Amino acid sequence: MAAISRADAVWEGDLASGKGRVKVASGTFNEFPVTWSSRADRTHGGTSPEELIAAAHAACYSMAFSNGLAKAGHHPERLNTTAEVEFVPGTGITTITLTVKGHIHGISDPDFQKLAEEAKEGCPVSRALKGNVDLKLNASLDHVH
Repeated sequence: MAAISRADAVWEGDLASGKGRVKVASGTFNEFPVTWSSRADRTHGGTSPEELIAAAHAACYSMAFSNGLAKAGHHPERLNTTAEVEFVPGTGITTITLTVKGHIHGISDPDFQKLAEEAKEGCPVSRALKGNVDLKLNASLDHVH
């Protein structure tokens, strides 16, 4: 059976001067405001649809990568993933760059890179965006002992 995730949004007014609010059905976090200025100019504070996509993509990628590592016989201790979503007003989302640093003992860099790329291609959020958005990956091993 499919898992359904839900969020609700309310928008009042036109795009430039209007405002809205979004909440997730799970109640995991409180309702939050959205405005055009918070979307187009990230220095205004507040969140944006693109920031929510970044959060979803970072989480999804981390889960997919940890699964791929485990299936390949590796034991990921920690994956630190950042997703940066580039939004160009009038064009839309153009690029998402995933940056991951892995703390995994006993894996070679080539194996790490291969599995990192497979996770980028296979995670459900990547697959939903593929063909519409340029997906980039920067993957590195944390060599701290």
